[in-house]
Amino acid sequence: MMWVTLLYSCAGGAALLYALYRWVIPAAVQYHGGLALFWHDVIVERMLDTLTQSTRPQRLLSAVQKNATRGDPCSVVKAIDQFCRHKEWAMNVGDEKGCILDSVVSEVNPASVLELGTYCGYSTVRIASLLPPNAKLITLEFNPDFAAIARQVIAWAGLEEKVQLVEGASGDWIPKIKEQFGVKTFDLVFLDHWKDRYLPDAKLMEARFLCSFSTDQTVDFSGLTPSLLFIQVCGLLRKGSVLLADNVICPGTPDYLEYVRSSPRYESRYFKSHLEYTKVEDGLEKSVFLG
Repeated sequence: MMWVTLLYSCAGGAALLYALYRWVIPAAVQYHGGLALFWHDVIVERMLDTLTQSTRPQRLLSAVQKNATRGDPCSVVKAIDQFCRHKEWAMNVGDEKGCILDSVVSEVNPASVLELGTYCGYSTVRIASLLPPNAKLITLEFNPDFAAIARQVIAWAGLEEKVQLVEGASGDWIPKIKEQFGVKTFDLVFLDHWKDRYLPDAKLMEARFLCSFSTDQTVDFSGLTPSLLFIQVCGLLRKGSVLLADNVICPGTPDYLEYVRSSPRYESRYFKSHLEYTKVEDGLEKSVFLG
């Protein structure tokens, strides 16, 4: 009798823990950005990494290979959305904000696109699938493990010919893009990388001059204050270039928002939405560069 009681207790405890993990806690954090990110990006991801001896990007790739049709970008996007909504949350731009991204790409109809932050290639696939023939999409990813997964996702979607994936830090690559890839300016830039890099990278893309500062000056450029600074000619934005920034509310980019909304060099508009796969307010900021 004691063993039966113990067995029922263990089964009941396991069922309770599973219910908490699968439904109760995810529902509870749906409306709180900080809790949602902590639960999904710290607790759940680390637990599943340990249990499966794999990473979230690897599990996402497996879902694509299992459920998406090779060469069909829409099925790749759908497979990732289903994985993130029903299996395991991931910080892609997501289906709701993805529709806003799609509409901006279609409106701009860009011949040249720069994406900052590839992650697993979800937004890369959405953008590349909408580009006109002969358009160029360069996407930068700092994490080599993410880049390796993204290449496979992009290839599964059949878009590898449209996409140039570059590994490295945005601050290192932006000054070299013109020389390395022969791009004069970008029609569209999608910012979805480290949030503290939005503002310095935007300023870096604006720069059209070469200058130096002497050691007795304090320079506030791109968040840096070195004693000697040489600014390379970037000039990657032209009049009419569009910056589209994700996660401007959650996790948030207040310094970037203040800059593009107050600067006479931009005409800016906020698209209200939600943090990917949750009910937390988030949105995209579309900023047209006026020169």
